[in-house]
Amino acid sequence: MPRVILDCDLMRYRDSGLYHYCLNLGNYVNRQLEKEKGRKISFYVPSAEDDTFEDSNNCIVERKWHHSFLKPFLWNCDIWHAPFQSGRILPSANSKLKILLTIHDLNCLHEDKTAREIRLSLEHTQKLIDKADALVCISQHCKKDVVENLDITGKDVVVIHNGTHHVNVPPQNPDGYKPSRPFLFAMGYVNRKKNFHSLVPLLANNNIELVVAGKLDEPDYILKMKKNAEDMGVRDRLKIVGPVSEADKAWYFKNCMAFSLPSLAEGFGAPVVEAMAFGKPIFLSNSTSLPEIGADVAFYFNSFDPDHMQWVFQAGIAEYQRNGLSEKIIKRGLEFSWEEKAAEYCKVYKRLADK
Repeated sequence: MPRVILDCDLMRYRDSGLYHYCLNLGNYVNRQLEKEKGRKISFYVPSAEDDTFEDSNNCIVERKWHHSFLKPFLWNCDIWHAPFQSGRILPSANSKLKILLTIHDLNCLHEDKTAREIRLSLEHTQKLIDKADALVCISQHCKKDVVENLDITGKDVVVIHNGTHHVNVPPQNPDGYKPSRPFLFAMGYVNRKKNFHSLVPLLANNNIELVVAGKLDEPDYILKMKKNAEDMGVRDRLKIVGPVSEADKAWYFKNCMAFSLPSLAEGFGAPVVEAMAFGKPIFLSNSTSLPEIGADVAFYFNSFDPDHMQWVFQAGIAEYQRNGLSEKIIKRGLEFSWEEKAAEYCKVYKRLADK
């Protein structure tokens, strides 16, 4: 096994999906290498995360002076794994070092961005691609966007879906908000891209609550959601709870009547796979990667017209109850195991080192 360093700089954002991506990829790759008696990978981490991984002996703590020419930890490094297309590639010290770049999305193409914003985002990703020797895309949808919009001449491009980390055993009660009615659960950064406001009209003809968990990313958008709910007379049943603990998240997954992610742009959609472990009905937009991940176990909104969404929701709940879809949903979630994805990454590392 070549010596690999995973750049975990973005683990400084604890509420992000990238935090869990780096943590799980690193831990599961090292578990895989223990089985193979291979050399473990190392983690280049912010100081606050120096004991976060299962094997903290393999952590290299980032220092300011590393950003100059002094990077002794790279002298024997074979592969530098840069885990995100909007991040960075640090190496410069070792001319034989190979670089693997994971691309999670080109969501700028699918969001309400100006032409200049799209251009700058694509230019940054292209600079990273130009430095990389190989690419991993986390979905076929992501790969299609990359191939059609960027220059990947001479680069190997592999698709490896994300795994899903094991959600906590749900507690008897959450530490945070506990709904008093049946509730629809939604989770993710609370911003325009996630499109959570489109779910509010579902409260109008159903005696349910909508619980939205995740980082409160755009205050103006959140105010708009609350105003919409107030205008519809359902403000008391919209609960935007912000970031939640792993335990509370598990409680919401287990006890919700359904999970929804009506997002306009996703490179993968990790909360969808987490929700699958609990076998609850799943309602998604038909945008970007979500149909690829949800496959035939989810129900899809083909538009955000309130009448259409109400019909999809009611019909989906009825079909779920009529056909007992829970086991099928759980089985689909098992296809996204980190054990399997870590083994796929190990094959990429070895293949890249042998080139």
